[in-house]
Amino acid sequence: MFHRLGHGPLLTRHDVPDVPGVAVDVSSVFNPGALRVGAVSVLMCRVQTRGRRTLTWLATNPDGLGFSFQPRPVTFRGLEGLVDPVDGRPLAVHHVYDARVTATGFGRLVVTALDTDRGCRLAVWSPAGPDDVCCVGLSQLSLVALTGGEDTRNGVLFPGLVGGRVLMLDRPNTARPAGGPPTGAGVRLLASDDLQNWEDLGPVFGGRPHYWDELVGAGPPPVLTEQGWLLIYHGVATHFQAANIYQAGAVLLDRDDPTKVLARTDENLLEPREEWEMVGQVPNVVFPSGLIVDGVADGEPAGPAATLQLYYGAADTCIGRATATVGEVLAACS
Repeated sequence: MFHRLGHGPLLTRHDVPDVPGVAVDVSSVFNPGALRVGAVSVLMCRVQTRGRRTLTWLATNPDGLGFSFQPRPVTFRGLEGLVDPVDGRPLAVHHVYDARVTATGFGRLVVTALDTDRGCRLAVWSPAGPDDVCCVGLSQLSLVALTGGEDTRNGVLFPGLVGGRVLMLDRPNTARPAGGPPTGAGVRLLASDDLQNWEDLGPVFGGRPHYWDELVGAGPPPVLTEQGWLLIYHGVATHFQAANIYQAGAVLLDRDDPTKVLARTDENLLEPREEWEMVGQVPNVVFPSGLIVDGVADGEPAGPAATLQLYYGAADTCIGRATATVGEVLAACS
């Protein structure tokens, strides 16, 4: 369904510049958030160093030809003295990763996961860097708030406002597989009026045991179409003995009440098939994370002919790109 562009990955670790004292000869680049500002496409890439430190690094294509990385990684402000929003206890942050960027009713915002000494949290950030043509303020991010005190991941904001509120999808880490880290089997909806306080509006959809999406998590920001909110998500098949398999599918949510599922793909739309998707730090992974929609007027729903450019992490090692039309993906939902 999604068609890969080119015969190899879009970006690899060899594309990341060496910055002495920061990162040299990095191990991997993957799981990018994505947006387009005018004619410029921007990727917010997860980069892992040889010391297994995690960086967020912008790659842009202002000439429309190929992506190139900015000279230095993104700077995060506001992590010093961070405390749990529920009990006020200090949080030690080890990694900030998997940035998702969305144009919301509060302007352009970024959601990341925080790997802390008390589990994973979600953080909302606002741009605080120079508002230049390439980085649009994203070279520096200022902490707005944590979404709560739960162990959760895969946070992504809806574009604009829905019913006058900011909406977010996340995936609470309620599953505890034997020998593995906490993960999640269901996506839920959160809402906020001020970005500081988040209300749990309930579950949206869960995993389907024994099939391709036993574990699930939201991918890029949802896309408003003429039929509702189209969300690309990742599903994990866990019933294979050798390895889990990460794939991409889609679900269609009601425009006014996104807790209502209108349709969902029975089969995956993109799965690991190329060698660089099957071999790497984490084998057999296609992880959808960034999406740019072409052929849509500002403020209008995406029509069937609009093109989805999907950016994804491959084997937690490199970045791939694939395309499909909105009509093709909607037709695959049943």
